[in-house]
Parts: sequence; C-alpha cells; structure tokens
Amino acid sequence: MDVVIIDGLSYALPLLCIAIGGIYSERSGVTNLALEGLLGAGAFIGALFVAFFGGYFPTGSLPLMFIAMACAMVGGALYAMLHGLLCVKFRANQVISGVVINILAMAITVFLTRQINSTLFKSSDKIQLGVSPRFDVPWLSKIPIIGAVFKSVYPFEVIIVAVVAIMWYILYRTRFGMRLRACGDNPHAVDSAGLSVQRTRFAAVMISGALTGLGGISFAYSISANFSSSIYTGAGYLAIAALIFGNWKIIPTVGACLLFGLARSGGYRLANVLALPSSFSDLIMILPYVLTLLVLIFFSGTNRAPRALGEIYDKGKR
Repeated sequence: MDVVIIDGLSYALPLLCIAIGGIYSERSGVTNLALEGLLGAGAFIGALFVAFFGGYFPTGSLPLMFIAMACAMVGGALYAMLHGLLCVKFRANQVISGVVINILAMAITVFLTRQINSTLFKSSDKIQLGVSPRFDVPWLSKIPIIGAVFKSVYPFEVIIVAVVAIMWYILYRTRFGMRLRACGDNPHAVDSAGLSVQRTRFAAVMISGALTGLGGISFAYSISANFSSSIYTGAGYLAIAALIFGNWKIIPTVGACLLFGLARSGGYRLANVLALPSSFSDLIMILPYVLTLLVLIFFSGTNRAPRALGEIYDKGKR
C-alpha cells in the first residue's frame, strides 16, 4: 500500500502542476491544448542546463535540481509565448494553435536531444539528469498508511505543493486572479473597467507555460532520471482531462490528479504482484486513461466551462 501511495503522489503532483497551468490559461478564456508541448519544451530546457552544467555540481545536488526546475519554468513560459501570440495577438484558432505547438515541440525536442547527444556527449538520445535524492519526514512518516505520504518524498513534490498553494491564493484571493477569471467569463466587463483583456490573457498563458514546464522536469526526474520525449507522452492531455473533471477549479482538480496518479501506481503494483508479462503490464497501465473516459462520460454534463472560453475577444462585439 505504501508503494502505491508513494508512486501515486510522485506522478499526481507534477500532473497537478500541469493541470493548474491549464486552469490559469482557460479561466482567462484561452483554450490550451498545448500543455503536452509546453511541458516537453520546458523539461527540455531544464534538462539542457543539466547536460551542460551538471558536471560542476556534485552527484545528486539539490541546487542543480532547483536551477533545472527554474530553467524549465522559464523555458515553458517562453515557449508558451508562441501560443499567446497566435491566440491573443493574431487571433488564431486556439485549438489548431495548441495542436500545432504540441507537434512542433515534440519534433524539435527529439531532434535537438539527438543532435546534442551525438555531437557533444556521444551518448544515447536521452539527456541524463541523475537520480533525484529522496527523504522521509521525521515522525510523520511513521504513521500507519497516512505516513506513506511523507515517505520517499522527492524535493520537487515539496516545491509543487508550495506552488499549488501560491497559485490557488493568486487565482482566488488577488485582484489579478479576479481579473483573470473575469476575462474568461465576461471579458467586456474587464475592458469596460479600463483593463486590458489581451495582457491578462497573455500573462495567463505564460503562467500556464511556467507551471507546465515545472511539471515536465519533475516527470523527467521521477519517471526515469533522464529527459526524452517518451517520459511525458499523454501527460498533457491527462492534465486537461483532470482540469475538466475538476470543473476548472483547483481544489477539485487536486482530487482528479490524485485519482489518476493512484490508478497508475495501483495498476503498476498489481502487475508486479501478479507477475504479469510486459504485454499485460502495459495493458494495465492504461487505467488512468480508462478512468479519464469514464470521468468524461459521467461528469461532462455537470461541467461548466468559463463562458468566454475559446472565444476570440473582439472589443467592438457586444
């Protein structure tokens, strides 16, 4: 049971970070199907820093990991500017923009990873990050069952919990958060108040990129201790399903991500206990995606998306 909780959290928390990035973008009115590409681009930039400067840090260095996470956030935010420019500035179709950005990110990161490795490091098509240190929280980790939450904790999990709390406060307790939510429901009211809908939406998309990049590099550290396109395939779309299940609200989205994370780790654990061959293990690993389908079937009727989601803001249209 402890293993299921530990592994489930290490997957659910990065997924939650990505989903909250999607919430910020979509609550501002910008549909963001580009989460898959944003997390890949952000994780690539963080991994690139480790590839070039990791030799200057000792093995398992926490400062190296934290700097890589910061670089991933910057990389994700910068790449998200492309989505922001297309959707906010040039009023492109937001769905098409997201799909194109996903395809572009996949192609670019795979190509650059292979070229950098073959030219500079003479290694495989993966950027080695090193194994992340883990720790137990004193006293709390000794509690039966619940104590598993505080065992074998990755450092990025603590960072993500803090980031989630901060982003919740910003979205629901600050003027910026109120303006952002208003842009997704009634952008004309925001404009009438003398505030810029375009600037708010653009900022929301960049925040989305930063959070998604953080989730991407966290996946890279926890899943395989290296960066490659295979580590995040499907995670962006799973995060979109989580935020829809959470009705574009942070607290319910936390529950959705925990559900998906525990389903994934539970399926993996079940495959190990039953000693199933790899083909059956892969089949069990589709549990989060099966849950996604069931969630969308049974809860889509009660979801209430932001009223202006996906609509291109036209100042002259009332």
